[in-house]
Amino acid sequence: QVQLVESGGGSVQAGGSLRLSCEASGYTYSTYCMGWFRQAPGKEREGVATIGRDGHTSYTDSVKGRFTISRDNARNTLYLQMSSLNTEDTGMYYCAARSRFSCYFLDAFDYWGQGTQVTVSS
Repeated sequence: QVQLVESGGGSVQAGGSLRLSCEASGYTYSTYCMGWFRQAPGKEREGVATIGRDGHTSYTDSVKGRFTISRDNARNTLYLQMSSLNTEDTGMYYCAARSRFSCYFLDAFDYWGQGTQVTVSS
């Protein structure tokens, strides 16, 4: 049974930092594409960052230079280091996994976590 469990969300002031984690179980983590997505109230879910099984990363433009996605295959854990946070980063952040090699936001992801809330205040 595949499980993705996010943690690390919280409330922070603008300019602050947070690190999100996603612990994966129930599949061969190292062979999967992993991604972070977010959904703000009243908005559609959007891709934030992805990391392929080869370590290749991609980011949505609004977080480039501020967020860093990484993975620890020994710990089956995905991370998202977020810095210089602003109010537009507020939302529910979801971890997702995809079994195929292609690893971009518009790809269909197979498994999703329950999310962790990030709230940035001005």
